[in-house]
This record gives sequence, structure tokens and C-alpha cells, in this order.
Amino acid sequence: NALELAVESTPPDADGRIHITLEVAQDSIQRRAVLYDKDGDAHYDTISAFIKSVRGSDPDAALYWLAKMLYAGEDPRFIMRRLLILAAEDIGLADPLGLVVVSAAAQALEYVGLPEGVYHLVEATLYLATAPKSNSATHYFKAFQLIEKQGVGEVPLHLRDGNRDAYALGHGRDYQYSHDGPEHFVPQQYLPKELLGTYFYRPSDQGYEAQIAERLERWRAAQRAALGVEKAETLPELSEETVTDLKRKHKGSR
Repeated sequence: NALELAVESTPPDADGRIHITLEVAQDSIQRRAVLYDKDGDAHYDTISAFIKSVRGSDPDAALYWLAKMLYAGEDPRFIMRRLLILAAEDIGLADPLGLVVVSAAAQALEYVGLPEGVYHLVEATLYLATAPKSNSATHYFKAFQLIEKQGVGEVPLHLRDGNRDAYALGHGRDYQYSHDGPEHFVPQQYLPKELLGTYFYRPSDQGYEAQIAERLERWRAAQRAALGVEKAETLPELSEETVTDLKRKHKGSR
């Protein structure tokens, strides 16, 4: 309630006492009018607007919704956690530094706290909002969905742990060490045989990831030639709804 907000936002005096003045009380009542129940619709609507503004590359809207949340007394660590997710999900390899910047900002926020910690929230927000965007991290769920539908394929013998049963069962035999090849690449089988030529990952044309596409296609072409793979297929993109459903099937550790 407004009284709790007043107590939480008012620093104690030299004796450790918190004095709630009329001005502080009025300000807290006003903030409470903005504040949404943290389990209610307004809470989730506002963080949704914030995340979608960052994803949508609108730094001004992102700052507005960030200001609303902080004005209303939102936990800054909750906001930072959402930015950490966004950095990998929506920025990804288009700008790998996005995750580095937000991770550093999150650590700084823990050290500094509010009010100065707002600068770290703002820096993380602006960096992500103005960074090139890629959601290629969601391509992982293509593999997860395939396993769910078809089951798990066997690990090729040459990729198995050579420290166990190497002589009796041939584990690790004929594996070629990648760093011995030109450009530290040796074309060999990595997927189960029945999946050769199946591609889950498709680089975007944004930022750093645009540099990956040419290199990756060269490697894939060499691999197809070496293994005699005649057909190749990049699995289609999954809908946002499908990705969300598949994500829920992962057990959390927190």
C-alpha cells in the first residue's frame, strides 16, 4: 500500500528512524495510483510494453515504460532479469555484446542499488533498444521439437567418448581433430546419419550474425560434399506461440 511504499522509499535518519512527512505521504499516494498490483494485469501489461518497445527498437518508449515502473516502485532486479532474457532472445548474435553489457549492468546494479543503479538499467535498456536484432536463438526449439516428434538419434561412433570402450566398441575411432584442418575445420559427420543435411540454424542478416552466414554456408557445403549428402533442408521457422509452448517444457532451476 501507499504507507509501505513511503517507508520503503524514505531513507532513515542518523538514528535509524524513518520520518513520513505529509509531502512524502502525498507522493507515495500518487505513486500508488501509478503502481500496479505486482500480480495484476497492469504489472504484466507494463513490463510487456517495456520489453516490446526494446525489441521494437524504440528507445523513447522503452525509457517511458522503464520510468513508469521505477516511479511505481517496481523491483529493478525484476526489470534487469527481463533484459537479460531479451539480450539473448531478441538481440542474440546480431550483437553478442548485448548480453555482456546487460550482465555487467546487472552486476553493477547489485553493487550500487538505487538510486544510482538507475543508470545501469538505462544503459542496458538503451543499448538493447538501439542494437541490431536477431531471434535466431529460438532456432534451438526446432531441434527440441524434432526430438519430441521423432525421438533421439544415436551418437555417431567417432563422436563418442574415446576414454571408454575405445578398443572394444570403437568409440572415438576415426574422429578427426578440427584444429588439424584448414581454417580449423574438418568436414565430417556430427548429426545422426538420418539427419544429415538437416539444418536448424539460419543466421540473420543483421549485425555480427551477417558475417556468420557466408562462413557457415562454406562449411556446410564442404560437409555435404565430403559425406555425399545430396539434399539439404533448413527447417522452417516456428511461430512465437510454438516457441513459447516448447519453452514451458524446460524445467527451471530457479
